[in-house]
Amino acid sequence: MSFFSLLAAFLLEQVRPLGRDNRLLALFRGYAETIERNFNAGQHRHGVMGWLLAVGVPTLAALFIYYLLHGITPLLAWMLNAGVLYYTVSLRQVRKPYGVIGDALRNGDLPAAKAALQEWTGRPADALSAAEVAKLAIEHRLLDAHRNGFAVMAWFLVVPGPCGALLYRLASELDRDWGARSDDEFGRFGEFARTAFAALDWVPARLTAASFAVAGDFEDAVYCWRSQAMTWIPHRQGILLATGAGAMGVRLGSAVQEGPTVRFRPELGTGDEADADYMRSASGLVWRVLALWMGLVLLVSIANWVG
Repeated sequence: MSFFSLLAAFLLEQVRPLGRDNRLLALFRGYAETIERNFNAGQHRHGVMGWLLAVGVPTLAALFIYYLLHGITPLLAWMLNAGVLYYTVSLRQVRKPYGVIGDALRNGDLPAAKAALQEWTGRPADALSAAEVAKLAIEHRLLDAHRNGFAVMAWFLVVPGPCGALLYRLASELDRDWGARSDDEFGRFGEFARTAFAALDWVPARLTAASFAVAGDFEDAVYCWRSQAMTWIPHRQGILLATGAGAMGVRLGSAVQEGPTVRFRPELGTGDEADADYMRSASGLVWRVLALWMGLVLLVSIANWVG
């Protein structure tokens, strides 16, 4: 059932890409804002209660509905899985801004590439060179493919029904909304969201990195993982970016100019500077990893059926 649920979700996404029109996540953000508004008194324990309400309640509700539908007919349970995956796995969401940046760089239109990158990432891009634009786009593509794609799939495959996919994606959203905030007004409310997501992402990050290595230059990917990943903060992102860069034979990381300031970052990867061609290589790496994962899920499913 897992293979066909994933396949149905990907086919539906091909026919009707969600883009930013994700109603499930929009509803969740409104729900999370209500919880934060009513529970945030600036203490860690309030963040724990808020997280359990925001993530735990929908996940348990999905588990109950899954078993209820499965008791009626497995077909309804399969449809629930496919529907939740459609709204939680987003490998195509970045295709449009990423493609705009790549096309602009290939056409020599650096200002358009900078504008598209800035709109996509929310970071200043006016002072960037063409290589830096390509480098940041590749980094964002690899991290997005993991966080909104492969990690969601990994949790879906190990937890019954759609609960794993929902658990990870909702925790990811709270990490972005609550965990990223540390201002005095917000207090310690977001600490647990940040810690919980780091725990949920520990194994999937390494699975994705290993998949990058298998789908690309294995030797260089493993070398970069071992020698460079821990220099990057947070380390989970360092593992993904270092391995992805090594798998493609491209240099990522290093300092970039953002407006009037310079953001200093460790250098990752080996080989040449990033450009529009390497942006295509990054997309190819992502789709090869997807094919690898789907092939493995299919083999496991066949083994279960035969067994």
